[in-house]
Amino acid sequence: MFKVQVKEILDKVKSDGRKLLFEDEVKRLLAINGVAVTPCEVAHNEDQAVQLAEKFGYPAVLKIHSIAYTHKSDCGGVKLNLPDGNSVRAAFREIRAAVADQEPEISVTVQPMASAGTEVIIGVTTDNHFGKVIMFGLGGVFAEIFEDVTFRLIPITRKDAFDMLGSVKGNILLEGYRGNPPADRETLVDVLLKVSKLIEKNAEIKELDLNPVVVYENGLLVLDGRGTLL
Repeated sequence: MFKVQVKEILDKVKSDGRKLLFEDEVKRLLAINGVAVTPCEVAHNEDQAVQLAEKFGYPAVLKIHSIAYTHKSDCGGVKLNLPDGNSVRAAFREIRAAVADQEPEISVTVQPMASAGTEVIIGVTTDNHFGKVIMFGLGGVFAEIFEDVTFRLIPITRKDAFDMLGSVKGNILLEGYRGNPPADRETLVDVLLKVSKLIEKNAEIKELDLNPVVVYENGLLVLDGRGTLL
Protein backbone atom coordinates (compact mmCIF):
# COMPACT_ATOMS: atom_id res chain seq x y z
CA MET A 1 0.00 0.00 0.00
CA PHE A 2 2.74 2.45 1.02
CA LYS A 3 4.71 1.58 -2.12
CA VAL A 4 1.68 2.35 -4.28
CA GLN A 5 1.13 5.71 -2.58
CA VAL A 6 4.77 6.71 -3.07
CA LYS A 7 4.63 5.67 -6.73
CA GLU A 8 1.50 7.78 -7.28
CA ILE A 9 3.25 10.89 -5.94
CA LEU A 10 6.39 10.36 -8.02
CA ASP A 11 4.36 9.48 -11.15
CA LYS A 12 2.39 12.74 -10.75
CA VAL A 13 5.63 14.75 -10.63
CA LYS A 14 6.86 13.06 -13.80
CA SER A 15 3.53 13.38 -15.62
CA ASP A 16 3.66 17.14 -14.93
CA GLY A 17 7.05 17.25 -16.65
CA ARG A 18 8.78 18.29 -13.44
CA LYS A 19 11.93 17.22 -11.65
CA LEU A 20 11.10 19.25 -8.55
CA LEU A 21 8.99 17.82 -5.73
CA PHE A 22 6.98 20.52 -3.98
CA GLU A 23 6.93 20.83 -0.21
CA ASP A 24 3.49 19.23 0.09
CA GLU A 25 4.64 16.27 -2.03
CA VAL A 26 7.80 15.74 0.04
CA LYS A 27 5.75 15.88 3.23
CA ARG A 28 3.31 13.31 1.87
CA LEU A 29 6.23 10.98 1.02
CA LEU A 30 7.56 11.39 4.55
CA ALA A 31 4.18 10.95 6.22
CA ILE A 32 3.55 7.74 4.26
CA ASN A 33 6.85 6.46 5.64
CA GLY A 34 6.01 7.32 9.23
CA VAL A 35 7.83 10.66 9.58
CA ALA A 36 5.97 13.42 11.45
CA VAL A 37 5.39 16.57 9.39
CA THR A 38 3.28 19.70 9.72
CA PRO A 39 0.09 19.27 7.67
CA CYS A 40 0.41 21.13 4.39
CA GLU A 41 -2.11 21.69 1.58
CA VAL A 42 -2.24 23.94 -1.47
CA ALA A 43 -4.62 26.92 -1.74
CA HIS A 44 -5.29 28.61 -5.07
CA ASN A 45 -7.20 31.61 -3.73
CA GLU A 46 -7.86 33.57 -0.52
CA ASP A 47 -10.99 31.65 0.45
CA GLN A 48 -9.22 28.31 0.18
CA ALA A 49 -6.30 29.66 2.23
CA VAL A 50 -8.63 30.75 5.03
CA GLN A 51 -10.53 27.44 4.94
CA LEU A 52 -7.28 25.48 5.30
CA ALA A 53 -5.98 27.76 8.07
CA GLU A 54 -9.21 27.19 10.01
CA LYS A 55 -8.97 23.44 9.36
CA PHE A 56 -5.38 23.25 10.70
CA GLY A 57 -5.81 25.90 13.41
CA TYR A 58 -4.21 29.29 14.02
CA PRO A 59 -1.59 30.70 13.98
CA ALA A 60 -1.07 29.77 10.35
CA VAL A 61 1.83 29.81 7.90
CA LEU A 62 1.58 30.61 4.17
CA LYS A 63 4.36 29.76 1.71
CA ILE A 64 4.64 30.36 -2.01
CA HIS A 65 4.01 27.23 -4.09
CA SER A 66 5.92 27.48 -7.35
CA ILE A 67 8.62 25.69 -9.28
CA ALA A 68 10.25 29.08 -9.97
CA TYR A 69 10.75 30.06 -6.31
CA THR A 70 12.42 27.21 -4.45
CA HIS A 71 14.01 29.64 -1.95
CA LYS A 72 10.70 30.88 -0.70
CA SER A 73 11.86 33.53 1.76
CA ASP A 74 14.04 35.32 -0.78
CA CYS A 75 11.04 36.53 -2.76
CA GLY A 76 8.82 37.42 0.20
CA GLY A 77 7.04 34.11 -0.18
CA VAL A 78 6.81 33.07 3.48
CA LYS A 79 4.37 34.54 6.00
CA LEU A 80 4.53 33.24 9.57
CA ASN A 81 2.40 33.35 12.70
CA LEU A 82 -0.83 34.56 11.06
CA PRO A 83 -3.43 34.82 13.86
CA ASP A 84 -6.75 34.95 11.96
CA GLY A 85 -8.56 34.88 8.63
CA ASN A 86 -7.97 38.56 7.85
CA SER A 87 -4.21 38.17 8.28
CA VAL A 88 -4.26 35.07 6.08
CA ARG A 89 -6.06 36.99 3.33
CA ALA A 90 -3.58 39.88 3.61
CA ALA A 91 -0.63 37.48 3.50
CA PHE A 92 -2.04 35.74 0.44
CA ARG A 93 -2.30 39.11 -1.37
CA GLU A 94 1.22 40.13 -0.32
CA ILE A 95 2.73 36.90 -1.67
CA ARG A 96 0.87 37.28 -4.97
CA ALA A 97 1.93 40.93 -5.25
CA ALA A 98 5.58 40.03 -4.61
CA VAL A 99 5.73 37.80 -7.71
CA ALA A 100 2.94 39.35 -9.80
CA ASP A 101 5.31 40.19 -12.65
CA GLN A 102 6.34 36.56 -13.06
CA GLU A 103 3.39 34.48 -11.80
CA PRO A 104 0.24 36.55 -11.16
CA GLU A 105 -1.88 33.47 -10.33
CA ILE A 106 0.56 31.95 -7.85
CA SER A 107 -0.68 29.39 -5.30
CA VAL A 108 0.39 28.98 -1.69
CA THR A 109 0.66 26.18 0.83
CA VAL A 110 -1.11 26.56 4.16
CA GLN A 111 0.08 24.92 7.36
CA PRO A 112 -0.05 25.49 11.12
CA MET A 113 2.73 27.33 12.97
CA ALA A 114 4.89 24.87 14.89
CA SER A 115 6.39 25.38 18.34
CA ALA A 116 10.08 26.23 18.66
CA GLY A 117 12.61 23.50 19.30
CA THR A 118 16.11 22.45 18.25
CA GLU A 119 16.43 22.92 14.49
CA VAL A 120 18.32 20.36 12.44
CA ILE A 121 18.59 19.61 8.74
CA ILE A 122 18.49 16.29 6.94
CA GLY A 123 19.45 16.00 3.29
CA VAL A 124 20.04 13.49 0.55
CA THR A 125 22.15 13.90 -2.54
CA THR A 126 23.35 11.67 -5.34
CA ASP A 127 27.11 11.70 -5.79
CA ASN A 128 28.53 10.73 -9.17
CA HIS A 129 31.14 8.49 -7.54
CA PHE A 130 29.59 7.29 -4.27
CA GLY A 131 25.88 7.15 -5.11
CA LYS A 132 23.20 8.06 -2.57
CA VAL A 133 24.44 10.00 0.46
CA ILE A 134 22.51 11.20 3.52
CA MET A 135 23.47 14.39 5.37
CA PHE A 136 22.71 15.55 8.90
CA GLY A 137 23.51 18.79 10.71
CA LEU A 138 22.27 21.41 13.12
CA GLY A 139 20.10 24.04 11.48
CA GLY A 140 20.37 27.82 11.21
CA VAL A 141 23.86 29.35 11.39
CA PHE A 142 25.45 25.98 12.18
CA ALA A 143 24.66 24.79 8.67
CA GLU A 144 24.83 28.10 6.79
CA ILE A 145 28.02 29.57 8.29
CA PHE A 146 29.92 26.78 10.04
CA GLU A 147 28.89 24.00 7.61
CA ASP A 148 28.64 21.73 10.64
CA VAL A 149 27.22 18.73 8.80
CA THR A 150 28.12 15.07 8.39
CA PHE A 151 27.52 12.53 5.62
CA ARG A 152 27.07 8.77 5.32
CA LEU A 153 26.44 6.45 2.39
CA ILE A 154 22.91 5.06 2.06
CA PRO A 155 21.76 2.65 3.42
CA ILE A 156 22.71 3.53 6.99
CA THR A 157 22.44 1.41 10.11
CA ARG A 158 21.13 2.50 13.52
CA LYS A 159 24.74 2.80 14.70
CA ASP A 160 25.54 5.00 11.68
CA ALA A 161 22.62 7.27 12.56
CA PHE A 162 23.72 7.67 16.19
CA ASP A 163 27.28 8.30 15.00
CA MET A 164 25.99 11.07 12.73
CA LEU A 165 24.37 12.86 15.68
CA GLY A 166 27.56 12.61 17.70
CA SER A 167 29.91 13.74 14.95
CA VAL A 168 28.63 17.30 14.48
CA LYS A 169 30.13 20.05 16.64
CA GLY A 170 26.69 21.33 17.62
CA ASN A 171 25.83 17.98 19.19
CA ILE A 172 25.82 19.65 22.61
CA LEU A 173 22.59 21.41 21.66
CA LEU A 174 20.91 18.02 21.21
CA GLU A 175 21.97 17.01 24.70
CA GLY A 176 20.32 20.02 26.34
CA TYR A 177 21.93 23.40 26.88
CA ARG A 178 21.42 26.19 29.45
CA GLY A 179 18.20 24.79 30.81
CA ASN A 180 16.78 23.60 27.51
CA PRO A 181 15.65 19.97 27.58
CA PRO A 182 17.57 17.38 25.55
CA ALA A 183 16.28 16.65 22.07
CA ASP A 184 14.60 13.34 21.31
CA ARG A 185 17.63 11.59 19.84
CA GLU A 186 15.85 8.22 19.47
CA THR A 187 13.16 9.73 17.23
CA LEU A 188 15.77 11.66 15.26
CA VAL A 189 17.68 8.43 14.62
CA ASP A 190 14.43 6.74 13.54
CA VAL A 191 13.81 9.53 11.02
CA LEU A 192 17.34 9.26 9.58
CA LEU A 193 16.75 5.53 9.12
CA LYS A 194 13.32 6.10 7.50
CA VAL A 195 14.75 8.67 5.07
CA SER A 196 17.57 6.27 4.21
CA LYS A 197 15.04 3.49 3.60
CA LEU A 198 12.83 5.78 1.48
CA ILE A 199 15.76 6.61 -0.81
CA GLU A 200 17.00 3.02 -0.91
CA LYS A 201 13.59 1.89 -2.20
CA ASN A 202 13.12 4.84 -4.58
CA ALA A 203 16.39 5.40 -6.39
CA GLU A 204 14.78 7.87 -8.79
CA ILE A 205 14.78 10.47 -5.97
CA LYS A 206 17.97 12.45 -6.57
CA GLU A 207 17.86 14.94 -3.72
CA LEU A 208 15.93 15.71 -0.56
CA ASP A 209 16.30 18.81 1.60
CA LEU A 210 14.39 18.71 4.90
CA ASN A 211 15.02 22.09 6.49
CA PRO A 212 14.15 22.84 9.15
CA VAL A 213 13.34 19.72 11.12
CA VAL A 214 12.43 20.79 14.66
CA VAL A 215 13.29 18.28 17.38
CA TYR A 216 11.48 18.43 20.71
CA GLU A 217 12.01 16.69 24.02
CA ASN A 218 9.49 14.16 22.73
CA GLY A 219 9.21 13.78 18.98
CA LEU A 220 9.97 16.04 16.04
CA LEU A 221 8.31 17.74 13.06
CA VAL A 222 9.55 18.35 9.54
CA LEU A 223 8.53 21.95 8.81
CA ASP A 224 9.78 22.33 5.25
CA GLY A 225 11.18 20.21 2.49
CA ARG A 226 11.85 19.94 -1.19
CA GLY A 227 13.29 17.33 -3.48
CA THR A 228 14.26 16.51 -7.03
CA LEU A 229 14.08 13.45 -9.25
CA LEU A 230 16.85 12.14 -11.49
